[in-house]
Amino acid sequence: MRQAAAVQFSGLETILSRAREDSVEFPYLLANHIPMVLIALDRLGASPERLDQWYEQYRDSHKLQPMPPPVAPIIRAAWAEALGDRTRETDYRAFFIGETHRLGIDAVIRTYLPAMVNGLAGSAMHPLMRLAYGVLKKDNEEVGTALGYWAACYLPLPPATGTAPDTDDPGRVLADVSNIEGIRDYAPETDLLWHNIRAVAALPGFRPVIDRLAFGAATPRRMAATSLALFAGTMDFSALHSVTGLHWLRLVSLHLENAEPFYRAFWQVIASLVPKIGFPELPTAEALEEMRSREAPVWAEIKRAAIASDDEHDVSLVFSALQEEEVWKDPLYRVVAACRVGLIA
Repeated sequence: MRQAAAVQFSGLETILSRAREDSVEFPYLLANHIPMVLIALDRLGASPERLDQWYEQYRDSHKLQPMPPPVAPIIRAAWAEALGDRTRETDYRAFFIGETHRLGIDAVIRTYLPAMVNGLAGSAMHPLMRLAYGVLKKDNEEVGTALGYWAACYLPLPPATGTAPDTDDPGRVLADVSNIEGIRDYAPETDLLWHNIRAVAALPGFRPVIDRLAFGAATPRRMAATSLALFAGTMDFSALHSVTGLHWLRLVSLHLENAEPFYRAFWQVIASLVPKIGFPELPTAEALEEMRSREAPVWAEIKRAAIASDDEHDVSLVFSALQEEEVWKDPLYRVVAACRVGLIA
């Protein structure tokens, strides 16, 4: 009796190759999460069948667009002249993929990324996400694509001025956003995260925010703890990006000679989202300790729930929380991950 032919699934590399034919955004100006989520799903233990399913469902439901037609090659001597021009996505991607193959991942990041630090907010920091996952995978094509994405969607916020900082507490920087004149009347163009970021950053009173935080060896840890508290206390979609974003930045920072400007720019972005989150107060130390003590499923169960989810932010949060807990040793990461995927209330 003839046996049925085995179903052949594409596998991660094949799907990523196909996914690179798509634009980094889809209408209206939303980030295409496919490459990053597929890498996360693979590392969480998803089967090749699930990778295929997830890719096809996301591609069809979001009506992903092909890359725009090329305009003109990006010239190395004048590579920064078209920053922020989305019509140059294909040109920038081709340039940075070439530069990544020429220089290698470490050198291309050190060479080009410092000049783009003020544009970290572009596409709601998803170029940073794609870069981090490319770094994690050690994938030249993904790193080059991410740098091209960053360049094409570059969104400049007020740069650091060198004014002396006045606090070493990341939470205080967020809390004081509510005192900025006009902060409760800002008007973003749409509800897109990066439109909210841009509108808040344009307020004159927001300009000093990037300089306020005294930066030291413990600052990344304190930012991580504050971001985790912000998300645990709100479970807010915008606050989710403070947890995942610090994971992305931690991965990329290993390839930077000086990561401080990037951490400052990142915290500036999170501060700009405080109004959208609803001007929250951070939970008290006692409240956080009570959250940590909650019974939560083991990581294996949380990972299975994330793999089964069609929500890209479920996968992103669970994978980042898993990786961040390994570094910062805070069990609250497991609690918020279980909450996000609906395993506990």
